[in-house]
Amino acid sequence: MTSIHVTDLTKEYGGKRAVDRLTFAVEPGRVTGFLGPNGAGKSTTMRLVLGLDRPASGTATVGGRAYTALDEPLRTVGALLDAQAAHASRTARDHLRALAVSNRIPARRVDEVLEETGLASAARRRVRTFSLGMRQRLGIAAALLGDPAVLMLDEPSNGLDPEGIVWIRGLLRRLAGEGRAVLVSSHLMNETATFADHLVVLGRGRLLADVPMRDFIDAHSHARVRVRAGDPVLLRAALARRGYAVADGADGGGRWLVEGATAEQVGAVAAREGIPVFELADERASLEQAYLALTADAAEFATTRRVPPSQEV
Repeated sequence: MTSIHVTDLTKEYGGKRAVDRLTFAVEPGRVTGFLGPNGAGKSTTMRLVLGLDRPASGTATVGGRAYTALDEPLRTVGALLDAQAAHASRTARDHLRALAVSNRIPARRVDEVLEETGLASAARRRVRTFSLGMRQRLGIAAALLGDPAVLMLDEPSNGLDPEGIVWIRGLLRRLAGEGRAVLVSSHLMNETATFADHLVVLGRGRLLADVPMRDFIDAHSHARVRVRAGDPVLLRAALARRGYAVADGADGGGRWLVEGATAEQVGAVAAREGIPVFELADERASLEQAYLALTADAAEFATTRRVPPSQEV
């Protein structure tokens, strides 16, 4: 199985360290979400893996080899870094044919990926006529062309309509299910939460986290339960006697939030008191909340105050 291995990778531009002794792996059989604020070093890292930049020190390999040492790289690694990279005067089919010939990929594969990405009907149109979403699909088609074991995609949902977003979500899960190593860089936390198994999070060029997504969210959550009961006064008193803090839910509707408890604990209290419960659920931080908690001090471009609505433009 083919993996990406980044080891002690460092890159500097004009004396500024964009990637700082970075080490992580992208393993087959899972989708790894690649997260971090603007300027965190994600794009630089992907460029280093693909041999588009040279590191100051360290290594980045695919299947144990540098990308530049691969004889037919599209058969090993499929990448989408820039949806605008296709020549505007070429048709979609000609763009993919040129890539296929350069890597000895059978011509039939061009039509297969055009069909898979929903571009078959636009195969003879010139790229200059494509919308952003169509260019994005063409970039994904190019990444899939060599049927590679490794996929590296930078913001693959960018420009896609809702149907396209659902499609890319399913595609990523399928590719990982086939045993491929999939690395996806994105700023869309809620979307990443739908497909990622594992997270690699950067901040100012350094590794902040390299963990399964569920563990990442749990590490930045605290126990809290949402509850709605038939006798809220009695339940509130019973919970208070056991040391639980209870607050009104922000959404109203008679729901309460019980801090420092689990649904099992609150349910047990209600059962002992004979109080009917209509709603009972554990609440955890979302991926977005966990990510913001981790990267609060790692954003290069962060606002320091909120502009009053009257001053917004």
